[in-house]
Amino acid sequence: MLVHHTVTTLSRILSVGKRTLVWKIVRRNMKRYLLTLLFLCLIGAYSSSSNISVWKQDLELLTKENSSFILLRGPDDDSGADEIEISFNFTNGNYKSLLEPIEPVKIGPNSNITISVVPRQAGHVDIVAVAPNNETDTGNAFVRVVVMKSHTVDLISTIIGWIYFAAWSVSFYPQIVDNFRRKSVIGLNFDFLALNIVGFSLYGCYNIALFWITSIQDDYLSRHPRGVIPVQTNDVFFPIHAVFACAITIAQCFMFEKANQAVSKGCWAILGVIAIFVTVILILAFTHVLPWLDFLQYCSYVKLGITLIKYMPQAYMNYRRKSTVGWSIGNVLLDFTGGSFSILQMILISYNNDDWSSIFGDPTKFGLGFFSVVFDIFFMLQHYVFYRGNLPHETLAGSSEELRNSPVIPGTPEV
Repeated sequence: MLVHHTVTTLSRILSVGKRTLVWKIVRRNMKRYLLTLLFLCLIGAYSSSSNISVWKQDLELLTKENSSFILLRGPDDDSGADEIEISFNFTNGNYKSLLEPIEPVKIGPNSNITISVVPRQAGHVDIVAVAPNNETDTGNAFVRVVVMKSHTVDLISTIIGWIYFAAWSVSFYPQIVDNFRRKSVIGLNFDFLALNIVGFSLYGCYNIALFWITSIQDDYLSRHPRGVIPVQTNDVFFPIHAVFACAITIAQCFMFEKANQAVSKGCWAILGVIAIFVTVILILAFTHVLPWLDFLQYCSYVKLGITLIKYMPQAYMNYRRKSTVGWSIGNVLLDFTGGSFSILQMILISYNNDDWSSIFGDPTKFGLGFFSVVFDIFFMLQHYVFYRGNLPHETLAGSSEELRNSPVIPGTPEV
């Protein structure tokens, strides 16, 4: 016991001695630490931090003309800062052969320099300014350059863009008018309507959020630092209008004769899977597991999938009934016009910018437009060739449709 007590006492004495010694060392060096900290703060306060930017980040020119952009350097914290050398890199697009190389330049604080751009061929590329050190902020020092072959082709492409936008927007109304005139929706497949309104609703969520919500725009630009928001005003208007037109058509299904038509069990199953998927990713977004931008992109992918399958029920219904009565050919013709002009615009842009990767490098966009056009062609064949002038061979229970019991008569019958 005596030995244990002695050891414990010695341990306490040594512990107190160590703490006293450490405190003496800290007090002795505290002044030095404070002076060092103050010195570092002064260095941070008076250090030079340069900011390099450009006056305009988008530049369009023809293959046979030169252009320029203005490189800016803001006022540094240190008024005596020296000039810094800025070099330029080409990224994205056909960066290896599109432009003549740009020589490095030296730029001082609070000044600007005009940089010449000399094209070699058509295409697109990003010019990125590169600073010699990490203290210089060059995050906004880039220019997106588009070199085109002809302003006329560019103008035609713009006009075509408005034509297909108008055609697609108006394409909903021939079906609405036809339903009202016939006071019947028999022949219009309800699966198509259900898939259509869900698809456009999800597409509208993506476009509206990316167009109006600042936090989502910031997230998009952080992932694509030299990109632009890919949604314009007409991209917002179109899905809103499409949902409105689909809602009117669905309302007509409750107002007019429909016989025993209803959404099929298979379609309900597809809609159920979509609802579960959207609910799950919505919960993940609310709980911050999934970024909201990813949630919206997944919604847009669902819309793409719906576009691939939504025409199939209507095509099969026409085949089963051996007639297109009730399915407006005006809708088909306008949709075909919109899809064809959309593909034509993509081809013109690719030719004018010598950038065919915008078509074949993005097979999803081109493939969906092409797929829609193919279905429109099939519907036209059903209407004008396969079942030309046919009244339905198969009536629906509870309908007052007239069955065809006479030879085919050219023209679409009035039912």
